[in-house]
Amino acid sequence: MPFLVFLIILSASFYIYYKIKYFRSRRPMEKKLLSGKSSIALGLFVALFGVNQLFLFSTTVTYVVAAVFILLGSASAWAGYKSFRHHIPYVQEEAKQLDGQTR
Repeated sequence: MPFLVFLIILSASFYIYYKIKYFRSRRPMEKKLLSGKSSIALGLFVALFGVNQLFLFSTTVTYVVAAVFILLGSASAWAGYKSFRHHIPYVQEEAKQLDGQTR
């Protein structure tokens, strides 16, 4: 499935992008927000990889491994989403405080 391969590569690219932004950031709350975003991207990568395996092979072992990948990826993406949503107000407050200090 070329579409799934495209989504897998895209999610891996976003994971790398957010991890690079995480290491370059100096704000603590922004780091937590970026960590949540990278967790979402990594979870999607793992879950989509599991879905892709279902289309490639049709053995019992593949079904079990794909199910584990899909469950773990979905759980990671959900936890990353919850973390992202939790840290949004704190990042906005941190940006306001730092913006007020530079003026």
